[in-house]
Amino acid sequence: TLLAPSLEIWLPGDWTLTLSGAVGKDKTSLDQPTVNSASGAITPSGLIAYRNKSLTYEIGVEGPLFTLPGGEARLATGAGYRYNNFLFQYGNTIKANGDQSSRFAYAELNLPLVGREQGIGGIERLELTGAVRTEDGDYGRATTPKLGVIYSPSADLSLKASWGKSFKAPTLYQHYSAQTAIYYPASTFGTGYPTDATALYLSGGSADLRPERARTWSASLAFHPEALPHLETELTWFYIDYSQRVLQPITSYDVFGNPIYADFVDYDPTEAAQAAALANASNFYNLVGTPYDASKVVAIVDSRYVNAARQRIKGADLSGAYRLDLGAGRLTVRGSASWLDSTQALTAAQSPYDLAGTLFHPARFNSRIGAVWQQGGFTASFFGNYKSGVTNTLDHSKGTSFTTFDATLRYDTGTRDDAWSNLALELSAQNLLNRAPPLFAVNSLTYKPYDSTNYSAAGHFLSLSVSKHW
Repeated sequence: TLLAPSLEIWLPGDWTLTLSGAVGKDKTSLDQPTVNSASGAITPSGLIAYRNKSLTYEIGVEGPLFTLPGGEARLATGAGYRYNNFLFQYGNTIKANGDQSSRFAYAELNLPLVGREQGIGGIERLELTGAVRTEDGDYGRATTPKLGVIYSPSADLSLKASWGKSFKAPTLYQHYSAQTAIYYPASTFGTGYPTDATALYLSGGSADLRPERARTWSASLAFHPEALPHLETELTWFYIDYSQRVLQPITSYDVFGNPIYADFVDYDPTEAAQAAALANASNFYNLVGTPYDASKVVAIVDSRYVNAARQRIKGADLSGAYRLDLGAGRLTVRGSASWLDSTQALTAAQSPYDLAGTLFHPARFNSRIGAVWQQGGFTASFFGNYKSGVTNTLDHSKGTSFTTFDATLRYDTGTRDDAWSNLALELSAQNLLNRAPPLFAVNSLTYKPYDSTNYSAAGHFLSLSVSKHW
């Protein structure tokens, strides 16, 4: 259920006062039974339930301040309050339960310094923007500014640049999820130990999490020449410097001896350390098959949510489209490509390591290119999609790239004077050649041997739709 009333009041001088609020509640329940692949036996797993509650109210005003050569300088400012509550229950066990509230205030200013009407050589448009936002919540206080500029030297080019700071509070799940301890065979995380050696794996939330912080830079160049009105291209570059990123530090089974995880593994833990870890755990799962034996535990692997020291992400996006009018129809060719590089260091003393281009993280290069033909009510499109291969950090093997093709045929009858009016038929196909995703060696019975972050295991997918509008 959701109730979100709002009220707009027009004030003198083209100012607007807005009062708004929202209160909502939702609950999702599901049953996820386990099916034994050998016998087909079905084992109930217990009811899983999620519940969310939220309350928000805000007051804001927006309007002109004064007139500049390029237009009106405008200001938007406001303040408000936000509250959220989250519950995650598995059977009779509470997996996460907590709430969070914050007060906020913001102001945004737009300054159009130069406009086309002024006729200044070399400056078609020059516009500055600035914004600041302050939040004061259960996680502390944070103030984040942002500055931007739009500059067009001519009608053919537009340049945009921005700099800003931002923050993100830990989610309620990251903050309040229950502590879990899992008793694994040591071979799950590496080799070099006796066959009966075991390890204790910890996961769950942390009450000590701090907000993520980030500095962001971006710049874009748009080329839309007046001499070629059907051509549009844009190149965008971005760089994001995260600090205190909230994450689970252990993301693979290549743990023992891996310097990346060295600060999160307690080798040869004492019985007292094991007892403390088990005492803090609300849930304990034994995947060894024998009773817990502290003398056989060779490591405690701690993958509870933490604030990582630093994560840096940079990349570039290129997009373009060109439209051709051919006889009675129109052909539009469009495409996009992106390059991504990201690194991470879990502690201040650690050397950064790659994320982009590795298993279960975004590929370094993606692209999509194709064409759309339209004539009357008929539309046909064909696109190719490409993802570069990713590296499995477990054995350092490089997967192959992944290329698929999609096609769509659509016919819309348009407005007519009979029963066929505004009827649309559409046939679409994804992954036309039924390309299977690259497979990887996975040291787990739980996870499938393919990268679900980058690829789909659905194969080719055909759909037929019929729609009618009155």
